[in-house]
Amino acid sequence: MDEREWAAAACGGDEHAFYQLISAQKRKLYSIAYSYLRNESDALDAVQETVCKAWVKCRQLKDPDAFVPWLIRILINRCIDEQKRRKRVLPLSSLSPSENGEMISVYKLDLEIALERLKPKYRHVLTLKYYQDMTLTEIAKVLDRPEGTIKTWLHQGLKQLRSKMTWGGELYYG
Repeated sequence: MDEREWAAAACGGDEHAFYQLISAQKRKLYSIAYSYLRNESDALDAVQETVCKAWVKCRQLKDPDAFVPWLIRILINRCIDEQKRRKRVLPLSSLSPSENGEMISVYKLDLEIALERLKPKYRHVLTLKYYQDMTLTEIAKVLDRPEGTIKTWLHQGLKQLRSKMTWGGELYYG
């Protein structure tokens, strides 16, 4: 069976087909969640909640070809909700060294801070393009926007990101 057939079966209530689809996408889902949340346990929680919601809502999906972009869209929305919850709980973002004691480059921190300052539509496109290596066509399907719009958002996001960074890669605070 190919992905489309698995998706059609899963949307028809086939648990095995749903499991096969999720298994094939689990690394990508975790990677996307982690790129948004920057925390392993939060990323795993987001993936788990996404899978549960997808299973419950799967029968409502009209186009099985759209299963993976639909699944990623659910995950991104879940990650955005978690980010909003964090902002209500913690006034400052927790851009501290990671839980495993790994040192984070100052330039990487500056890039993450600059990304956080972008409008969400630009941040989503840049994250999916450069952190997840997705094509513009894939991003357009995930964000449910025309490919031309995604190209514009990518261009505008990069332009704004450049304006927030200095030549050496440091955050411009001016």
